[in-house]
Amino acid sequence: MVKKKDEIPDWVSDEIQNAKFKKPKELKRSGYILEIYDADNKIDAQLYDPVEDGRHIITLDLPKKIEASKLEKGVVYEFTFDQHKAPLSKKVTEFLQKEKEIEMAAIYQFELKSLELLDVGSSKPEELDEE
Repeated sequence: MVKKKDEIPDWVSDEIQNAKFKKPKELKRSGYILEIYDADNKIDAQLYDPVEDGRHIITLDLPKKIEASKLEKGVVYEFTFDQHKAPLSKKVTEFLQKEKEIEMAAIYQFELKSLELLDVGSSKPEELDEE
């Protein structure tokens, strides 16, 4: 049987799905919310400073105490979150790089612990054309 070129072998899928996460590292980054996923209780955040793997955009799992509906897109927050990292084996890393052209040495998950609004401006929009 000939396998499709796009298919990922079971041994790669198994390692990725069963990745063992190390002890989380707490990080603080400022940035803003790009998207809010109420149903999944997650947000996408654009960070000014990158996380360990160089990304500036991450998806954060929200704790139950933070209501997604009370968050605002586009305003600046300081996010305090746990970064969970699960390193991948050299064999899987090399397969992804050679066969799929994906540079990935670890899987990351991010859990928001708290956030603080930093965009402290007037809540009333300015009228620019008033004279």
